[in-house]
Formats: sequence, C-alpha cells, structure tokens
Amino acid sequence: MSQTQTSANVFELPALPWAPDALAPVISPRTLEFHHGQHHKAYVDAANKLMEGRKDLAGKGVLEIVRAIAGTDADKAFFNAASQVWNHTFQWHSLTGAKQRPSGALADMVNQGFGDYEKFAAEFAGAGIKQFGSGWVWLTTDGKKLTIKTTANADSPAAHHERCLLTIDVWEHAYYLDHQNRRKAYLDAVIDQRLNWEFAAANLTAKQ
Repeated sequence: MSQTQTSANVFELPALPWAPDALAPVISPRTLEFHHGQHHKAYVDAANKLMEGRKDLAGKGVLEIVRAIAGTDADKAFFNAASQVWNHTFQWHSLTGAKQRPSGALADMVNQGFGDYEKFAAEFAGAGIKQFGSGWVWLTTDGKKLTIKTTANADSPAAHHERCLLTIDVWEHAYYLDHQNRRKAYLDAVIDQRLNWEFAAANLTAKQ
C-alpha cells in the first residue's frame, strides 16, 4: 500500500477506512479513539517534526522514507516514528467490520502453506502471542508462499523490502482497554472476525 505526500506534511493521519464502531466488540470505539486519535497521531506529529530540514528525503513517500532510514543509528528516533505511521495505516486497512475468509489464489496459498484456515489462524495467533513485549505480527509473501513473521517495536518486514499482506498490532495499547492482558483472546477474535482478506489479496500485486 502506497502512502505518498499529499500536502505540505509528508506524514498525515488518515481517516479510518470504516466507522469507529465497525470493529466492535473485538475492538471498541474507545480503543480506536486512543489508538488512532492519540497514538497514531503522535507518531505522525513526531515524524513531521523530524522530517524538517531533510532535503535528502524530499519527494519520497512514507515507505520510501522508512526504507531509506532503516538501520541507521542517527535516524533511530525518526525511523521509529515514520515506521509506526506506516505500520498503523497498513493495519487499519488490514482490518474490516465484515467477517472474511481468503478466496481464489490467496486461499490456495493459505491451504498450501498451512493446511487450512484453522491451522493458519492458530499459527498466526501463536506468533503474535510469543512476540515478547511490543511489536507486530505479519503475513508476508515472496510471491510463491506465505510466511508469518513478527517484528519488535516499530520495525516491519516492509521496511526491509518484503511484501506484507496483513498485520496485527500487538502493542498493549491496541487491545488492553477491550481485552486487558488477554492477548490471545484479542488475536483469536481479530483473526476469526476482523481480518480484511480482500486487502490481503490486493497486496499480492500492489505497489509497496
């Protein structure tokens, strides 16, 4: 998913792609009020501040900037903010209010890689549960097979030129108001009821 500059600020807080109550009861409007309206916004504000004076990054989109500064000690704070802007925007599109399942070529890839959807769901949730501390769980592809990966803090496979199909945020602020410390319950519910498999299918070929 491409996030490009559309105003004087490179980094912008996007509108949610669904109504604030669309993900309830799995993710409540109150969680989104904090997660999108405060946490995501804070990353946007920080990234724009750190972008000031960076002529070397002028004209680049969000993911291009993230990739350009990944792994550089001098830009660690900038990377954290910029990457979290991209991660969160990607996550909002990874979620949907309507229960979906993969279809077509993507369904075939799920079945070939994991056996069936239930086995995929267990493995995807398991990876997210095992991610120590803050981070993300991702479904990625090399174009031939699917791979589940986790990243800590602000990092993502996309920052390292890997193709991402879906993600779920496992930072505590993503689920604590609704599920307290029950990360497994949160992940199980999202995977069963709220993953946007149409978005995942589009990401098989979309520019990233």
